[in-house]
Parts: sequence; structure tokens; C-alpha cells
Amino acid sequence: MALLLQLRTVTGLRGKADRIAKAVFRGLSFYTRVLENCEDEARFDETFRWPVASNIDGNEILEIQVFNYSKVFTNRLIGTFQMVLQKVVEEGQVEVTDTLIDDNNSAIQTSISIEIRYQALDGTVGAWNDKEFLETPSVHSEGDGRYPLETDSLLSSHRQGLDISPGKSNQQSAERSFRSKGKEKTKEHKAGKGVFSAMKLGKTRPSKDDHRKQDEPAVLEAEDLDRKALLRGLEPDTISLASVTAVTTNVSNKRSKPDIKMEPSAGRPMDYQVSITIIEARQLVGLNMDPVVCVEVGEEKKYTSMKESTNCPYYNEYFVFDFHVPPDVMFDKIIKLSVIHSKNLLRSGTLVGSFKMDVGTVYTQPEHQFYHKWAILSDPEDLTAGLKGYLKCDIAVVGKGDNIKTPHKANETEEDDIEGNLLLPDGVPPERQWARFYIKIYRAEGLPRMNTSIMANVKKALIGENKDLVDPYVQVVFAGQKGKTSIQKSSYEPLWNEQIIFTEMFPPLCKRIKIQIRDSDKVNDVAIGTHFIDLRKISNEGDKGFLPTFGPAWVNMYGSTRNYTLMDEHQELNEGLGEGVSFRARLLMSLAVEILDTTNPEINSSTEVQVEQATSVADQNCTGKMEEFFLFGAFLEATMIDRKIGDKPINFEVTIGNYGNQIDGMSKPILRRKKEGGDGNEEESELLQNSSEDEGDEDGEMVSVSSSQPMKPLVTDRNYFHLPYFEKKPCIYIKSWWQDQRRRLYNANIMDKIADKLEEGLNDVQEMIKTEKPHPERRLRGVLEELSSGCLHFVTLADKDQHHSSRTRLDRERLKSCMRELENMGQQATALRSQVKKNTMKDKLKLVQNFLQKLRFLADEPQHTIPDVFIWMLSNNKRIAYARVPSKDILYSIVDEEMGKECAKVKSIFLKLPGKRGFGPAGWTVQAKMEIYLWLGLNKQRKDFLSGLPCGFEEKKTARGQNLPSFPPISLLYTKKQVFQLRAHMYQARSLFAADSSGLSDPFARVFFISQSQCTEVLNETLCPTWDQLLVFDNVELYGEAHEMRDDPPIIVIEIYDQDTVGKADFMGRTFAKPVVKMSDEQYCPPRFPPQLEYYQIYRGNSTAGDLLAAFELLQIGPGGKSDLPPIDGPTDMDRGPILPVPLGIRPVLSKYRVEVLFWGLRDLKRVNLAQVDRPRVDIECAGKGVQSALIQNYKKNPNFSTLVKWFEVDLPENELLHPPLNIRVVDCRAFGRYTLVGSHAVSSLRKFIYRPPDKKAQHWNMTGEIVVNMEPEVPIKKMETMVKLEANSDAVVKVDVSEEEKERKKKKKKGGGGVGEEVEEEEPDDSMLDWWSKYFASIETMKEKLRQQEAAAAEAEEKEEMEMAEGKQVVNKRGSMAGKGSKAQAKNKEKSKAPKDDKKKKQQSAPELPEKKSKPRIDELKVFNKELETEFDNFEDWLHTFNLLRGKIGDNDDNATEEERIVGRFKGSICVYKMPLPDDITKEAGYDPNFGMFQGIPSNDPINVLVRVYVVRATDLHPADINGKADPYIAIKLGKTDIKDKENYISKQLNPVFGKSFDIEATFPMESMLTVAVYDWDLVGTDDLIGETKIDLENRYYSKHRATCGVSQNYSIHGYNTWRDPMKPSQILSKLCKDGKVDGPHYGPGGRVKVANRVFTGPTEIEDENGQKKQTDEHLALAVLRHWEDIPWAGCKLVPEHVETRPLLNPDKPGIEQGRLEMWVDMFPMDMPAPGPATDISPRKPKKYELRVIVWNTDEVILEDDDYFTGEKSSDIFVRGWLKGQQEDKQDTDVHYHSLTGEGNFNWRYIFPFDYLMAEEKIVISKKESMFSWDETEYKIPARLTLQVWDADHFSADDFLGAIELDLNRFPRGAKTSKQCSLEMVTNEAELPMISIFKQKRVKGWWPFVARDENDELEITGKVEAELHLLTAEEAEKSPAGLARNEPDPLEKPNRPDTSFIWFLNPLKSIKYLICTRYKWLIIKIVLALLLLVMVALFLYSMPGYMVKKLLGA
Repeated sequence: MALLLQLRTVTGLRGKADRIAKAVFRGLSFYTRVLENCEDEARFDETFRWPVASNIDGNEILEIQVFNYSKVFTNRLIGTFQMVLQKVVEEGQVEVTDTLIDDNNSAIQTSISIEIRYQALDGTVGAWNDKEFLETPSVHSEGDGRYPLETDSLLSSHRQGLDISPGKSNQQSAERSFRSKGKEKTKEHKAGKGVFSAMKLGKTRPSKDDHRKQDEPAVLEAEDLDRKALLRGLEPDTISLASVTAVTTNVSNKRSKPDIKMEPSAGRPMDYQVSITIIEARQLVGLNMDPVVCVEVGEEKKYTSMKESTNCPYYNEYFVFDFHVPPDVMFDKIIKLSVIHSKNLLRSGTLVGSFKMDVGTVYTQPEHQFYHKWAILSDPEDLTAGLKGYLKCDIAVVGKGDNIKTPHKANETEEDDIEGNLLLPDGVPPERQWARFYIKIYRAEGLPRMNTSIMANVKKALIGENKDLVDPYVQVVFAGQKGKTSIQKSSYEPLWNEQIIFTEMFPPLCKRIKIQIRDSDKVNDVAIGTHFIDLRKISNEGDKGFLPTFGPAWVNMYGSTRNYTLMDEHQELNEGLGEGVSFRARLLMSLAVEILDTTNPEINSSTEVQVEQATSVADQNCTGKMEEFFLFGAFLEATMIDRKIGDKPINFEVTIGNYGNQIDGMSKPILRRKKEGGDGNEEESELLQNSSEDEGDEDGEMVSVSSSQPMKPLVTDRNYFHLPYFEKKPCIYIKSWWQDQRRRLYNANIMDKIADKLEEGLNDVQEMIKTEKPHPERRLRGVLEELSSGCLHFVTLADKDQHHSSRTRLDRERLKSCMRELENMGQQATALRSQVKKNTMKDKLKLVQNFLQKLRFLADEPQHTIPDVFIWMLSNNKRIAYARVPSKDILYSIVDEEMGKECAKVKSIFLKLPGKRGFGPAGWTVQAKMEIYLWLGLNKQRKDFLSGLPCGFEEKKTARGQNLPSFPPISLLYTKKQVFQLRAHMYQARSLFAADSSGLSDPFARVFFISQSQCTEVLNETLCPTWDQLLVFDNVELYGEAHEMRDDPPIIVIEIYDQDTVGKADFMGRTFAKPVVKMSDEQYCPPRFPPQLEYYQIYRGNSTAGDLLAAFELLQIGPGGKSDLPPIDGPTDMDRGPILPVPLGIRPVLSKYRVEVLFWGLRDLKRVNLAQVDRPRVDIECAGKGVQSALIQNYKKNPNFSTLVKWFEVDLPENELLHPPLNIRVVDCRAFGRYTLVGSHAVSSLRKFIYRPPDKKAQHWNMTGEIVVNMEPEVPIKKMETMVKLEANSDAVVKVDVSEEEKERKKKKKKGGGGVGEEVEEEEPDDSMLDWWSKYFASIETMKEKLRQQEAAAAEAEEKEEMEMAEGKQVVNKRGSMAGKGSKAQAKNKEKSKAPKDDKKKKQQSAPELPEKKSKPRIDELKVFNKELETEFDNFEDWLHTFNLLRGKIGDNDDNATEEERIVGRFKGSICVYKMPLPDDITKEAGYDPNFGMFQGIPSNDPINVLVRVYVVRATDLHPADINGKADPYIAIKLGKTDIKDKENYISKQLNPVFGKSFDIEATFPMESMLTVAVYDWDLVGTDDLIGETKIDLENRYYSKHRATCGVSQNYSIHGYNTWRDPMKPSQILSKLCKDGKVDGPHYGPGGRVKVANRVFTGPTEIEDENGQKKQTDEHLALAVLRHWEDIPWAGCKLVPEHVETRPLLNPDKPGIEQGRLEMWVDMFPMDMPAPGPATDISPRKPKKYELRVIVWNTDEVILEDDDYFTGEKSSDIFVRGWLKGQQEDKQDTDVHYHSLTGEGNFNWRYIFPFDYLMAEEKIVISKKESMFSWDETEYKIPARLTLQVWDADHFSADDFLGAIELDLNRFPRGAKTSKQCSLEMVTNEAELPMISIFKQKRVKGWWPFVARDENDELEITGKVEAELHLLTAEEAEKSPAGLARNEPDPLEKPNRPDTSFIWFLNPLKSIKYLICTRYKWLIIKIVLALLLLVMVALFLYSMPGYMVKKLLGA
């Protein structure tokens, strides 16, 4: 594939200068040579060639720029020429002369003349004419290296792979020549095709448009390709490969790919479990509260217990909610956590704050969980308030089959950083604001007439039929709140214009808004239709993102069918569950979001939903202008019609919206505009071309035909019917009117196509990896190339869409963000392409898969436009089955990329049953298969709506449209037909579904093609039938042109059935295939014929159900009849009768293989038909041959086989991918020679059992020199630098000296001395203090540290990757080849230096970057696996494999039974397959026993007695079993007949119980080998419930080479907490391993060396006993070898270390969902060996008794609360309250310091808190009864936190709380020396302050601040306290007792309190003076003055009247 450009001349240039031209295509540019001193004409005459990996689309642009060249300055641009390649693509060759354009896009007089030709992949080139390029004088290939200007062009032009170096221009030798028009021409030919590189052009077949199709190219060997690439100096790592599928199956584009998955999965209910742990709350706002947490999921509520008087309650309570609902319903449920203050039986309490999130958000998190995260609480009633506290919790959502990795629980120190661990998904900012969501509902149309109720008929009778019988309203549900519009009575076209306002935090953690139109009814409201808006699709959170916005736009709602029966069986569909099967209504709505400014006082602060009026949509502009659309469909075929409906006439109905619906279809919309015909409308006239105007009118009145004529089907075979369309194909056409918003769909289509191409490419890559084709990485590079060109293409195409008029804000923003995303993706793809190497392939593949998901997400358009098209099959006018086609897929556009992928193509559609009927087996059968052609577009564009149909038909029109050229036909009459013969080579199928109760099937395959079908023979009792049968379909008639058939034949459907003797055959699966087509004028020869066998995936519903190996060819029967076809060889073996075998060229080549089978035994066989299995036998079968095991005489007594190894020979294909599966069947031999099948197992791939003799040349382990492996316990981190590369045969010594101080420390440690240079606090633990738990907790710390380092390393690698991606190509090209070689070299060295400590290396590499931690005290550790041991050691199947035997199905409902439920037992054994004959040296080895064949050295399988010791450490996250959300767990162990129930030691009310127990059981293998450890819940009454159980196969562990009997510990010691547990010492174990593995050794040498094989280990040689005596020993050395046994050549493998494994607990009632985890381990000791010592003591640590004495000396600056009655002064009556365990349990108060005026208080008061403390977990243990009704005490573990509060005492009212401080006794700030230095910082700024622990300091004294929150929620200081904390152990406390308060013993002195507090009692005068003089002086003066004034006024009033009288009377 290439694009060639010949640049001839540029004329009309000005002036005289040097000229140069540059041509650019797809970002790759070429320069011409420089033409010196040319004047007005520059004759370049040069040819450029761009190899292209993906087809060029007609919109790509070729650009040519012409410059004036200058050696010194930059070149000056003269002009540019750009050409869109549409014409080139269509015609293959174009000559152009055109003017250039300058910078301002205006034409200049310079013109250019060029010729372009395009040679497409499928060979569609124009005819090669005489003016061949090669005549031109200078032909350059880009290989010349002649363009120094563009260094990049070299690499990029070669990435296509091969190029033949440019020799003579006549390259006849190198290239195939081909003829054209009788002249012989060679063409320069460079294959850009990687592996499929040599192109071969077939015979030229002039077809009607002179297409020349090319054959599938011959496949070039990959090595050949590499060689050629290297010749050209090309790094193979840069080759990329275009689509494999495109080459092998040549596809014209008349047909589209069908989708094989049939069954709808959407509405089907599943099991879900939501588990929530509420750990604690912090910083709750409010004073002294009693908080309770309410946990709500959906409708269910659960509450925690109440904690009293604390703002930071600790709960650690676990809640589980179980659901069985469809996923959509589940993920929309809201999880709401609210903290409620003082709730009790009588009052509901007040809400402090709440947090909401939907289940879907949790499910999309990694591992489906949030772990130890802090939820931010806010108060929905008070928007201005800010945050109300934090709640720490774990939330996990588990579906069936999800497994949750629980991070390991130890002490939680890191999570105190609240801000860094918020419960929010990535990318959500921590400060979320309140926002209003305005959802405007304008109007709806097209509602179904809901006149179904009886009432409606009564109404009709009473009021006549003029009323609409539906009363719609809209209900919106978001984040758990509902809002409704008003009800519009009796209206099909309701108008609301209302808006519903939600107030919710932004960004919301609820993803979907549900909008539902409902019909209001007196009895019950029903949903008419539902639509969900996904907020992620209508917003973008990036830095250039936008808030959610939507519309105004129409949304379409789909649901049940519009046939109005009384009960709608599909009502669920209207609720939005499952795929809607019919259009229901469309609703015009919009959505906007406004972030609230909470400081604004006018804001209404409630979050209630409000509904208010809104303005209607002003301009129709944003919803789009009404356009007339035209939908055309043609039914080319209707076959595979289910036989149940085959006897009635059938017709098909197509609808789009309500148009075409027969019941209530629509005609033209009400807004009839004036006739457009006479309008002089340009488009109209263009459409009608030459027809007159009145015809235009007539066309406007064209009546839609929406359904085909009913027809009676004919029989195809016993299952299916077909409709006899033959040459007459019915058509439908519908006119409809919609707002024209095609742009949206166009953009979605472009992205969809990019995504489809990407998906196809990725499937190719995976297929190549699966079938092990060479160089999948090249194909991946090709995929990335296509992706990046596709993305850039989208950007150019979408760019011209910027100025479209009718667009909503969302359209604009989405377009911008899609362009950004795709541009970015294109760049990333380019960068990734250069990083794809063989070894990075897998990771890069994952990244590319993320691209695919992102593309699919972007392509989904949230604002609907044209509704989807539904095709219904009606039988006797009853709706039977339907198909739904998205309208965008069939939408027409003039631009190819924008066209729907199925527009104008023939599509195979399988009709399915609607709604629930389609679930399960019913949905698997095809209701009908249609070949249908659809075209949808604007009516005015409809001139080529028939263009995509297969050619060769005549149109039949209705009478009115007879002579109108553009009038649609009602049927097509095909005049051309081709006759073919189809040959289906059915070779075999494998891993089929077990359809019979026997666990097997009797399969046969039925092949359908067009309207014919044939069956293979039935093969009985097998899941892997090899039919080896050729089915011939004669006289297959296909309509249309021959060449179209060749490129795009119809699909073949293959269905597999299980034959039953009675009843009909059961469906087992289906697959599709396309045949390879040979036309009559083609040769039947390679490369295309004979076709290769291929695997086709078989589907049963949505799940895969096996593979079919087959090949299909479609051969045209030419004029000579069948004699021209390749002959069919008759039956080769006569016994098969008329059945034809698959011919020789196609069937695989076989060779002789021998299969050896090791029969060990059978286990756990269940009853068969209620009878016990007694005498079982195993039959092995492969490819028709097989072998039977010996008979087990008495299964109960000994279930092992007497003869261990048997073999058989069989012919298997050379190609391992084609190997048939091997079947294992177990039968029970009953009396009288009857057999019953117990169960069967199919080994689908023999690959892992194939033995390949070792290659002599590549001896991996060189056995010459010695390799010394130095062992020092836990080497310090410096080790990395001294790693010497070990050549396999060198005698290098890797010796790393441990630093001196390490040695010192070890010496000191042994003496029990302190550490070196450490603080005294961190003294090394004394050995006597250490126990098993110390070891365990130390190990957990190490594990967490490792995980953290891995995460850090991974994050770093990712960052580096991203950096590289960002820097893009430049870096890569420079490094290109070097990196490749370098990495290979390193890899080799790594192989050789198989050095020890592989896993530690990881640690060291990431370690130096971490800051040095305080050196941890050295405690011997064990390995904590956070999974089962089996997963770590490959199920211990190193030589003994376990095969699960499955039973068949019983009854129909068994289809969804999980594999677990079908298991009826297990077969233990192994298989070895090898090609005959074996090389001699294997059989000649010493000690070779021919009876055992390949299985040398296996132990005997006689019964053996073993002591099994089970240690159970603890359980975590148990599923609660009691109503109170807790459980009372105990352990039950079952092994064979032994059944231990540890019932009396149940642990009360715990979901994380620590058991710490060991159990000894004696067992006999093989009878008792399955150990079950279960956790039960103890109940006082009734039976105990099983919480969960785990099963361990002990036998595999016992016999495994990994030696899983007793873990090898890190160090050998003979006393103390780390005593060696195994009865065999390390040296004995080592000798035994060496003997068994035939390894030379061990040889102990002087100086602490031991040699095993050629490895030398060094290590210490002394050991101390209890008394400190040293003695010599080899045990340390032997242990060193054991810990690195995997490094020993040949025999080595990793030995199981001393460990604790974590096993999930499962409950059979809730399959697949983890019910908690159990930490445990198992030791096994054979009874014939010396007995092991006593079991290690792992009983839980008893908490240590401590006493904390707190002396409150003084307080200062306490805020003053009271006003004095007399003195009016501010004062406080202070007392201090303190507690440690909880307020009820042990609060203690000081006495009251009355009347403090300064906030100073003196107390000298002592509290005494005795408590039990667990050092390891840093928790206080308290036992108390949960309530008065509790049966027993419950143990609680709470953090050690001391709370001190300061209060103001009141005599009559309640005391006032003033402030508090909480000190975590393990980490609290050191108290300040003086009151002055004590500040708020000590609380707020904990991170920076030095922290101390009372357990280390023992005694602390200082000042601490009391804090409380003020009105604005700010922390403020409300006082300071001087206190002394003194911690004593219980013994110390007994020795030096102290009294409470100020009592004896050790009394504290009385505080010296000033006397002001009682001043007014003692000295009234003084008090009065104080009152008068200071406080109220001015007030008293004012009052006196006022009184004087009053007296004067009174006197005046009193005397006035008398005086006046006197005056008046003149007295």
C-alpha cells in the first residue's frame, strides 16, 4: 500500500532564486533537491513514495510547499498547495495543475503540476497507463538518505518494514513485474506489510468498475523479514504491521460484522454484598456529644452503638448488606453514612453531618473498595456551615466472583493523616462545594396512549373519545432525593416548562440522574419511560473541563411494546431495567449546575428539592431545525425462524420513533410548513434534478411503507424455517421529521470507527499471542500507528464543526474536550509505538486497552437525536421478536468517516425475544436471522440510498412512483444470480458444554448457509468430538454481482446441539464463520487454497462454550458445471459409509505421540444416583485412543490405584495448537458388568504436559566451576553495589562483608545488651519478652513495608513512563538500537547470575531512595502470605495434578450452576506427552525404572499415617451472623473421621477474633486428606450457623517437592521463641533432598563452607544453648542451603518457608462471595519418623495490667463563663474531668475550684486508671456486658487515649463544658514547660512536633491546652492544664501504692487557693466598697442624677395645678 506523488513543475515564479519544495503526508515530509538559479519555472520531476499502513481515507490531505532556498537564512515560503485525496482514493490516479496559496489563503499566480497515484491494500488501483513514473529521469527512493534536512524521515519512512535498496530503476529481478495493457512495466514496489509482505497481484479480472482485487498475499517468513530489515540497517524493533485480518480476509464493504453474543445481560439480577466497617469519627462539631452512626444502603438502615460524651468516638463495627438485584439498580443505590447525636429509644436524635455516595462509585474503585478512608461529613440542612467532622470507614462492594484483596491489618499508624486519606475517588477535590442542579423539563411528545385500564373504557363510554387518556408527570431522582413536576391532565403532548432544583455537594459522588415520565393514576402510577443521565458524560473534570450541562435537547425513552393489553409483562423495561424493545416517548429537557457561594446571606440554605416554573425554550435553534428524514430498508433474507412460529404468516415491521408504528404511527409533524417544492429551495431542486415541480409535490406526499407483506415460511430443517424471498426482496421506507442534530452522531461515528479499528487490531494482537504467531509486537505497533492517524484525523474533521449553529453548550464543550482527548491520545499512541518491544508488549497492551475504553466512553453521545430503529417480527400480528439498531449506525453522510458503520451495508441481524423472556436458555435460540439493508439520511440526500446493495436488481415501485427516479421501490427483483458450492470442513470441536446428566454430551453440528442446512454425524459421549467430516452444500444461489460475492460472502452460522434419544436436541452453542471464496476463473492453489483450519469461538448466551476447528470454502460453479471444481476424494474408510472426511490438504499433519498417565488415586467421590461409589476406574481417552486404570477394589478402604503408570500411543497433529483435548472419565463398576459414569474432566490443552527432551547445546547449568553463594542474615542495603555478575562457569566468590557495627550489635544482642548509638528508649527486646506474636507482628510490618516499596517503585516507574511519553519520539529515536541490545545483554547476564536473594533485590533497589528508618530491633521473622499457600506454589502440582471431575446437568435450571456445584470428586495423577521416539540417553540414565517411564522417583502411594498440626492464628472481617451485626465465632476442624468443634472457646461478639490455637490430628493418607477448617457462629439457642470454611488438600502438600510439611524458618535456634519445629534437623533434611534429587553433596568444609552440586554456601558455624554455651554445628550452613534450594541446578525448587497463610472463608450458600479470611498454617509429620516437639505456643497474648496515675496540678487561662450575681464579675467554678476507657466506665472528677476570676485553678488531684493493655496492637482491652440482657461479657479493644476535660460547675443547672484535650498515650506532644509556651499549635500542628509515648517515657509532666470549637467551627484554646502522667505496671503499682484524690498513701498537699472566691461572705464592707468604687461607679452616678430629675418633675407636676389655680383666682 502506498501513495506516490510525482512533482513535475512549478511555474509562474517571480524573480531569480534557488527553489526547493517540500511534500507532507500523514506527518512525514520529503524535500526535493535544490534547483539553483531558476527563474519563472522550476522543473523538479521527482517522485516520492509514502508507504501507508492503513487505508487512506478520502479526507486526508496532501500538502506541498514551495520555498526560496537559502543556505544561511531560513527558507522563505512562496506558497502552499493542499489537496484532499478523495478523488485519488476513488480513482487511484489523478493529474492536477493548480495555483498555490500564500499565507493569507489567497491564490497567487504561481501554479504547480503534479500526478498522484494510490495503490490500495485491496489492490483497487486504477489501470496503470503508459505514462509510467519510471520514465522520469530521477527516481529516488527515500532510502537514498539524500534528505539531510529531515533526519526523521529516514526512520519513519522505514518503519513500514521492507524496502529493496534502489538499484537500477528497472528492478525486474527484485520485483514481480505485471502486465498492463499489453506493455510490460515494472513498478517500484515496496511492501509496507511486515509479515504479510510480498504482495501478489492476482489475474486481472476486468469487472464492471475495473476493480482489480488482489489475492491474499503469500506470507513471508518472519526471519526472512528480519534479515532483510537488518540488511537495510533497520532495527527490527521499529517494524510495524498493518491489519492482519484486512489482509487475510479481503472485505469489500457491503456487509457489516454480526455480533455473536446473544443474551441480554442488562436486567438480570445478581448477588451483591456491601460491607461497611465504621472505624471511628474525629473532630465532630458540637460540644460533648453522644454520637451514633447510621449506615444506610438503599432502603436498609443499621446503627452502631452509642459512644458517650466524646467528639472522637471509636466504634470498629462491621455491617453487611446483601442484595439480589440487577447491576443497574445496584449501582444506583445510595450509601449514606450519617452521624447522629444523642439518639435513644424515645427521640430520633439530631443529625450532626452526613455523607452520600452511590454504590457504583465504590465498585469502580480498584479492588471495588475504599480501605481506611475518612469521609467528610456535612450538614445538608445548613449549607454555610462547612465540614462537620470526619468518619473513618472501609466500604467494599462485592459481586459474585469478585475477590477482594484485604490490605493486611496490623496497627494503623499511617492513616492518622486525614487529609491524605479522604473517602473520595481519585480526581475529586477534597474541598467539595455545594451546588444547585437545575433540571428543566419543557415538554414531551409521542407518549403511548395508555388506554389500557378498564376505567379508561368506562370513561370512553361516558365522555366520548375526545380526551387523551394519559396524565403524565416527570419524576427526577438524584442522590437519593426525588422531585416531581406537576401533572398535566389528559395530554399526549404535555407542556410543563418547570424546573426541579436539587442541592448537592459538587462534584457529586452519585453518578446518574434518573428521569422518568410517569402516568398518574388513582390506583398506582406507572412509569411510561425512563432515561438515565450519566454525569461523567456531560461534564469534564480536567483543568479545561466544564460543569455538567445538558441540552436543551430531546431524550428518547424506550421500554415495552406499545400494544395495549391489560397487563404489561414488560413493565420493568419502562423502569429502565434491561434493553427497551420499543420507543415510548421523547422528552425535551435541559440541565445546568451552579456552584453556590455559601457566604452569600440571601442563599436558601436548605437542600430540599424545589420545583418552580421555568421559561420555555426560546429559540428552536439549539434543539435543531426540523428536517425530513428518509429511512429505507430491504430484507434480503429471513432464515432460521424458530419452528414454534413457523406455521403462521410472518411479516416484519420497522419503526423509527412512532413513525411506521402500525398502532399509533405518526404522520408528518403538526407544524406543517409550507410546501417546499415551489420554494425555489436549492437543495430541493438539486434533489429532484430534472423532475418538474409537481412531481416534487407528489414526492412530498409519498406514503410510508413500514412493514413487509405477510408470508408463510418454508421448512429448512427440523428446528428452523425460512421465508421464500428468493429473487424478490421486499423493501420498506419511512419518512420522518426530526430536529437535525446529525453532527452529534457524526462525531460519535468517527470515534466509534477509530475504536472498532483499535478493537479489531487488539483482537489480532491477542490472537497472535494466543496462536504464537511471531512478532505480535509489530502488529501492536501497526495498531498504534492506525490509532494515532485516526485520532489526528478526527481532530481535522471535527475542527470544521466548530461553527455549527444549532448547538448546545454541551455540544461545544464536548467537541472541545473530545478533540483534546483524541489529540492527546494520538500523541501518546505515537510515543507508545516507539516503546513497544518484545518484552514490554504485555504492559503496553494493557495501556492500549485503556485507550479503547476511553474511546468507547467518549463516543457515547449523551444528547439523543434520532431515535433508534426497531425491527419487529410479527407472526399472525403478534409481536414475537425484535432487533434494535442504533440510528447512528445507519446514518448517511457524504464523508466516509462520519457514515454509520452499517449504513448502506448488508447486516446480519439475529432477532431476540423481548425483556425477561430473553433470559436464560430461551434467549439462546435464534428467533430469526435476517440479512437486512438499511439507509437513513436527509430526504434531500437520498439519491444514492440504494448504492450499497448487492448489484444486479430491478426496482419495483408502487403505481404512483413508477417513473420517478428517486422514488423508493417496494421490492427489488434480482436478475443476476451466481451458483456456488459450499464446502464445510468440520474437523473437531473442543471444551463443549456438558449437556447430559453424565457430564458428557452427544454433540453434532448443524451448519446453516442462506436457506440450507446440514448436520454432521452425532458422536456419542464426548465433549471434544472429532467429526472429521466434509459437508457439501450444492447449488447455493446468491444474488448479486460475482465480484461482490468474492469479497464479501454471507456468513455461515454453525450451531452445536446435543442429541437426546427422546425430546428435541439441546442447544449447546453457536458460532459464525465467513467462507473463503473462489470464483470460477481463479486457480485453486496457494496461498488461499486449500483453506487452513481455524478456531472459532463458540458462544452460549454471553458465555464462551468451547471452540470449533473448521474451514469453509465457497466455490463458484462456472459455465462448465461442477467438473471444474477441485475433486472431492471419496470416503477413505469404508466403515463410515457415505460420510466424507476432511480432505488431505486441509486436515492437520499427524505424528506419533506417546501419552503416559500417572494414576495416583481418586478423592471425595460423591454418591451417584444415591448409591456410594465402591469400585471406580478411570478411563483416559485422547483422539480416539486411550487407556484404562486398574480397578480400585474398595474405594472406602484405599482410594489409590495399584498400578501407577500406564501409556498409550496416539497420532496427534504436529501443530500443538490443534491438539485435541484429553478426556478423563471415572466410572463405577457395579455388579453384573454394569457401569455408571461418575464424572468427567477434559484437559483442554496438553501443552503443559508435553515433555520436550532437553537441548544438548543450550545447557543452562554449567557444571564446571564452583559458585559461591555467601549467606549473611539480612544483608544491609549496601549489597546492591557489590553484586558481581556471575558467569555460569566462573569460580567467583560473592562475598559481602557485614559492617563491623552489625557484628558488634549481634554480639551485644546475644548478651542482651543495649543497641549501638540508639536512644535508650528503643532498647533491644529481651529474648524472654519475645514470643511468637513478636515474630508475627514484626513480619507483618515487613510485609507492609515491602508492599509500600513495591507501590512506590511502581508509581515511580509509571511516572518515568509518562515522562517518556511526554518527551515523545525524539528520545526514542536517538536511543533506538542501543537500548534494544543493552537490554538483551542485561537479560542474559541476569539469566546466568541466577543469584540468590532474587526477591530481596527488589527490596534493595527501591530501598536506597527511602530515608533510613530507625533500625528495627532484630527479631526473627516468618513469611506472611496474604493469600493461600497454594497460589504461591502453583497449587503444589509440581508432579501430582488434581483434576476436578464434573457431573452433567440435571434438569434445565442447572445451566447457571457454577463449576463448584458440579464437582463430584477429584482424580489425582499426571500426564506426560512426548513425541516418539525418545532420545536414548534418558532411558539409559542410572536408576531408570522402565515401569515408571517419565515418572521417575515418585514415592509409593501406599497408605501413610501422619500427624497433622493445624495452627489457627486469627480471623478477619467475618460476615456477621447475629442480628446485632456481630458474631460469636469458634473454630471447627474436620479431617476424615476426626471432627473437632472448639465450641466452649467461642469468642463473644467479635468479627475479628484472635484464636491463637493449635490442634493435633492423626490422619491416614490417602483416605483422609482433605482438611476443612470452618468458623461457626455460636448461638445460645438453636443450631450454630456456618460463617465460612476453607478446604486444604493436605496430600498434595505432603508429597510436593516444595516440602510443605513444615516450613523452613529463617534461623536455626534450639531454644527461645524461635525454636526449630521440625523433628528433622536442617542437615538431615538437606542430605535427604540431595539423595532424592541425585545431587552431589552436601560436603561441609572448614571455615563455614558447604558445597552442594557446584554451589558453595558460607555461613556461621556456632550455636548457643539456653545457658549461653557455644558449640560447633553445621545446622546454620545446611539451613542456608535449604533457604536457597531453588539455586541448586536440576533438582532445585523453592522450599516453603516458615509462614502464615491467609485463606478466604467461603459459604456454600453464598457461592463466590468471601465471608472473611482466616490466618493459619499447617504442619505435617509422618508417624514413622521421630515425634515432633510440643506445638509452638501461639495463644493470644494476655493483655498486661498497667496503672496510669494522672495528677492534675493546676489550670490556667480557663475561659470564664459565669457572671457573678453581686459583683457582676466574669468567673468560673472550675473542675477537671478525666477518663481513659470510656466515660461511663471510669470517669473521675477533681473537686471544684470556686470563683476563679483569672481562669487559674489549683487542684493537686490524682486520678488512678488501672487498665489492661496489649502492647503489640496498642489497644486497651476492656470486657463488659453489652447490655443488661447480654449473656456474657464482650471483649472490646479500644485505642489508649486519655481524655481530660475542663468544666464549669453550676449548682442548679447542668454543668457547662468548656474544653477538652485528648492524648493518645502512644503518640502525644510533649507538654510545654510553662503555661506561656503552651499553645494551640500543640493540637493543630501535631505533625511537626516531637511525639512521645508514655509507655517509653513512663513519667511526663507539662502543660497542655484545652480546646473547643467556637461559633465558626474554628478551634480555639479554652484553657491550659498542668498535669503529670505516670505509668506503672500492676506489680510496680502494688509496691508503691498511691491514694485517689489527695488521700493516703502518698497524699498530695492541699491546693493553695486565694480567698477571693468567698470574699463577700467574710468581709461585706470590703465587698460593698469594691462594688461601689470600682465596678458600678458611673452607673450609680447616672442613677442618682436620673432620680433627682424624676423628683423634680414629680414636684413640678404636683405643685403645678394648685399654683395655676392661685394665679387664676388671683389669690
